[in-house]
Amino acid sequence: MKIICVGRNYSNHAKELGNEVPEEPVLFLKPDTALLKGSELYIPEFTNDLHYELEVVVKISKAGKYIQKENAHKHYEQIGLGLDFTARDIQSQLKAKGLPWEISKAFDGSAIVSSFFKKETFNLNSLNFSLLKNAEQVQLGNTSAMLFDIDTLVSYASKYFTFRVGDLLFTGTPQGVGPVKEKDHLQAFLESDKVIDLQIA
Repeated sequence: MKIICVGRNYSNHAKELGNEVPEEPVLFLKPDTALLKGSELYIPEFTNDLHYELEVVVKISKAGKYIQKENAHKHYEQIGLGLDFTARDIQSQLKAKGLPWEISKAFDGSAIVSSFFKKETFNLNSLNFSLLKNAEQVQLGNTSAMLFDIDTLVSYASKYFTFRVGDLLFTGTPQGVGPVKEKDHLQAFLESDKVIDLQIA
């Protein structure tokens, strides 16, 4: 199982980090060891600026390569939410040097994923999701604001990576990303249902 992630898929998020709005999807990978087991996240000793990024996540149900956009919907049946954690200080240092920044994104425990739900339950083109930090809303997104919709992302990513059953696609985060510290409490909502409850240990 692999985790394919999309960067800068909401223009307001790209702008808040001072990045250009992309003309095609920006992809990076996380290994399966990035998946957090349990409901507590310990801040790694190598970062002083760990950021949350809430995203809609697609679970691949049918393998494929070079998937056409009009067939993309046949390759996933469930969606959920995920938190993509980023060591922002390390990422900034590496980007400034023009170096790969996987270690800031793909480290152990950097991906938190909710339970998954049948996609038919939702309108995927106008899906609300939000994140509370210590009971205060910090992120509010709607999939209608995506630069590239889910089917486009599935098709585009499949040009480069063969999808296998169980692979996860993180579809990008809206504006409002920010740091966490010890004892912070994060709660993520898909529409009105709480699907992630995470303690920063």
